[in-house]
Amino acid sequence: MSLALEKNLIQRVALGDIFRRRAANTPDLIALRDYKGRGSKQLSFFELNRAMNQFASAARARGLEKGDRVALLGLNSAEYVIALYGCAKAGLTAVPINPGIAPEDVVYVINHSEAAALVTDSLLVPLVDKVGPNLPNIKTMICIPTGDEDVSSDYILFADFLAGGDGAEVTDVIIEDRDIFEILYTSGTTGKPKGVLITHLGVFLSSLSTAIEFGLRPGFSSTMMLPIFHCAQQTVTLSTLHVGGTAAVIRQFEPAMVMDIIEQDNLNLVFGLPIMYRAMVNHPAVHDHNWTHLKSCVFAMAPMDQATLETGIDIFKAEFLLGTGQTECFPPTNMFHASRHLDKQGNYWGKSNLSLDTAVMDDKGNLLGPNKVGEIVWRGPVVMEGYFKDEEATALSREFGWHHSGDLGSFDGDGQLLFVDRKKDMIKTGGENVASIKVERAILNDSRVDQVAVVGMPDDRWTEAVTAFVVPVKESGLTSEDVIAHCRQELGKFEVPKQVVLVDSLPLTSTGKVRKNILREKEI
Repeated sequence: MSLALEKNLIQRVALGDIFRRRAANTPDLIALRDYKGRGSKQLSFFELNRAMNQFASAARARGLEKGDRVALLGLNSAEYVIALYGCAKAGLTAVPINPGIAPEDVVYVINHSEAAALVTDSLLVPLVDKVGPNLPNIKTMICIPTGDEDVSSDYILFADFLAGGDGAEVTDVIIEDRDIFEILYTSGTTGKPKGVLITHLGVFLSSLSTAIEFGLRPGFSSTMMLPIFHCAQQTVTLSTLHVGGTAAVIRQFEPAMVMDIIEQDNLNLVFGLPIMYRAMVNHPAVHDHNWTHLKSCVFAMAPMDQATLETGIDIFKAEFLLGTGQTECFPPTNMFHASRHLDKQGNYWGKSNLSLDTAVMDDKGNLLGPNKVGEIVWRGPVVMEGYFKDEEATALSREFGWHHSGDLGSFDGDGQLLFVDRKKDMIKTGGENVASIKVERAILNDSRVDQVAVVGMPDDRWTEAVTAFVVPVKESGLTSEDVIAHCRQELGKFEVPKQVVLVDSLPLTSTGKVRKNILREKEI
């Protein structure tokens, strides 16, 4: 054996090793508790590691080699976790796909990634069958049963696929720390989705630093109710498993059911969207539960209104933390301990995670000091390896030796990062710059508002008119005039919306982000 190969085997950083070590050190601890309705099945770390080995072995037996891509199209399940990290064990590159995107985008992602195999839920088989003729590279299709759906013989049932593999560790695949673990595709709101190359090293270090930040330890338990195809939920789940904790796998959010699971499993960490916390704290059964085991309530994707934050702290007696980041810089990049800083009003992102640096930069590459607004930039091992098949976009993203987020922010006097707005969402109106996020936070402070999104709409007089799309709380009687009057009390004159549009719902991605590009195209 060569010295280089020996060094790699001794010093390697590979995600699959996490599960081998857990199976050796804490084999009997429960790793996953997967809920189907109100029942559940569970897997110990020994069982989970063996299943991942079987997946890796079976994939290799079917001709998949190191670096080949495997597309994953499904909702949360134990099988999804097995497939995702089973790919890591075999040196394969996973391609998690958002099942909520348009069929043509599913086809684009699979073909652009050159995936050779596909793992899908039985509920999504009709979609796969519909687009199948446009997927010439797919040679193997594996189906995760989710109900009584019938599937054709074109698919291998997940259990049958595992049965074709060996539960022993895969030892003949050399994995480098910068090998690509997965390709995550961005939402593509302004064009075709970009494939973000995520390395074994980046995810490994992110999971460790996040475990430290969250205070995770063996036996600690967390929710997996945001979609596992998204990097944010992957981080929370892998961090929990990395230290020997348990992930409660939940396929869909229903407040009463989720609260029952949190209590009966004595969960220590909940990870969700602000709207989920709002639904729970306003649920009539919230005071009927014992929350003493709950330590952390982590939220992401959107700001949390002050009323929900303060009510949540009072009910759950837990620490509320905001985690932020983006696909290109494996999250969380920054964390804000919201419950410790109730005096800080605004969309704070807090301080850097342990695994990277955060700075604010002007357009010339100069780093800015406190209270100066510029682009938020990062650097560290969690930053993507690049965009797949797009060297130009990769080069632009790392100008001046930092990864550029496309977000505007500033540091306050305490070193806490304050998010100002997306560059593209900053509204230029009447010669003034208005941060859409600031207007949204003001409107959310009205208890009659359920959801809101603020955009700049083309206007002959103002260039862009501040426009708010508001979803009222049902039967609240809220009017557009009420919203404007409320804003006049909390905002500067030029920040008050010129128009408020009451709507039944907002266009959202499957991870809860508002699709503002659609709102900007509306005729009002």
